[in-house]
Amino acid sequence: MNLVQTHPSSAVVVLAAGAGTRMKSATQKTLHAIGGRSMLHHSLQAAADLNPEHIVAVVGHQRDQVGPAVDAIASDLQREVVQAIQAEQNGTGHAVGCGLAAIEDFEGTVIVTNADVPLLRAGTIDKLRTAHVDNGNAVTVLSIKLADPTGYGRIVRNDAGEVTAIVEHKDASDAQRDIDEVNSGVFAFDSQVLRDGLGKLDSNNSQGELYITDVVEIARAAGHRVGAFVAEDANELQGVNDRVQLAAAGAELNARMVEQAMRNGATIIDPASTWIGVDVTIGRDVLIHPGTQLWGATHIDDDAVIGPDTTLTDMKVGRGAKVIRTHGERSVIGPDANVGPFTFIRPGTDLGEGGKLGGFVEAKNAQIGRGSKVPHLTYIGDATVGEESNIGASSVFVNYDGVNKHHTNIGSHVRTGSDTMFIAPVNVGDGAYSGAGTIIKDDVPPGALAVSGGKQRNIEGWVQKKRPGTPAADAADAAQSSSANEQAAGADGAKPDDDSVNSDV
Repeated sequence: MNLVQTHPSSAVVVLAAGAGTRMKSATQKTLHAIGGRSMLHHSLQAAADLNPEHIVAVVGHQRDQVGPAVDAIASDLQREVVQAIQAEQNGTGHAVGCGLAAIEDFEGTVIVTNADVPLLRAGTIDKLRTAHVDNGNAVTVLSIKLADPTGYGRIVRNDAGEVTAIVEHKDASDAQRDIDEVNSGVFAFDSQVLRDGLGKLDSNNSQGELYITDVVEIARAAGHRVGAFVAEDANELQGVNDRVQLAAAGAELNARMVEQAMRNGATIIDPASTWIGVDVTIGRDVLIHPGTQLWGATHIDDDAVIGPDTTLTDMKVGRGAKVIRTHGERSVIGPDANVGPFTFIRPGTDLGEGGKLGGFVEAKNAQIGRGSKVPHLTYIGDATVGEESNIGASSVFVNYDGVNKHHTNIGSHVRTGSDTMFIAPVNVGDGAYSGAGTIIKDDVPPGALAVSGGKQRNIEGWVQKKRPGTPAADAADAAQSSSANEQAAGADGAKPDDDSVNSDV
């Protein structure tokens, strides 16, 4: 969603250098994810949607993790993201200075955002940028109003409503702490005013750091115009510093995605138990049952039914398909296909139109043609199945020899019996059949019936002889005794007396 730029050039500096110790994680804070993307990705995506001249990511703590992540996101966004290194974390003013140094020749509007504010929409940033330019401000603060502003820097205004300072909570007086308008940590600056202000910062505060917020007071003292733009939705500016806040932000983002899907024509039975990632697309008249999770680049076409209790990641589900109690990843389910329940679809599976993967079926790297069915209790891997074929229950495609994977080819209109083992590599021709319990090691010609194994042989008395004293042996003895008694009784009852023989003569 690139926003059309109709005003002077702009740059975005995204601060991502903090330690984030409250996360208590080996993973750098901004790399934790909500909605299927890292917080860093959300922030850089919003910046890219503004279509600025420059995007700068300021990295520092654990930059061995964050730096490669920035490069990967830039590749995904298909635009350059400059990295600026803040070797020591000496406050937000110091971080912005590091970022500005990476674009030292830039003149225009500099937007400063934070990578731990993942819910901030590009549209809100664009409104800040527009208000900044249209009002001729040197500095514009994106502010929010909170019922409980504890911990936030207060926006201090004069009697005319002009912004005079931003005072951090720890440094605020009692009167200032009563102010409900607070700093979100997002700013728009004139680039030259910002450079001048950064050069005048000092660390005379409770944290001993350089605050970017002090640039507001410095700019005003120099006679520059300072303003504030109040964001309409304070939820967008939720900061994430620990796992509790991460979960809250994730829930808020998910509520957006669920609402968007419903407003676009999908029916979601239970929004509270449905999770939809930001890259998921959902068509019209889709029905989503409770306990469904859709992640990655999953696409659900019109009229499909998903769930309950289904998780799909990077899946493509065709029009009218039904997917019930299924876990699927990086695969395709064709139009009008039926999947589930309790089905596991591993990467590389392509189920054709009207096909079926039934209960307790696992499929991996399998191309299953139109109308073909794998109804139940089967593993199908590294296989190609033609059209309108049926794989019997409890069959296994034996594809792995301990070193290499091998492929099985099944033709069209094939019918294989239950408990068939396909020992790959092997080919089964069009129209072929197999008997139940067949082990197919060699190719089966078209139209042939494949069977294996000889005549059944029963070794009587084996259990009593080899497992004497066991419950099985006792049960066998009892059954044999009962059978013998029944046979004896039957023999006695079959002996008629003379009267009965001649009674009807």
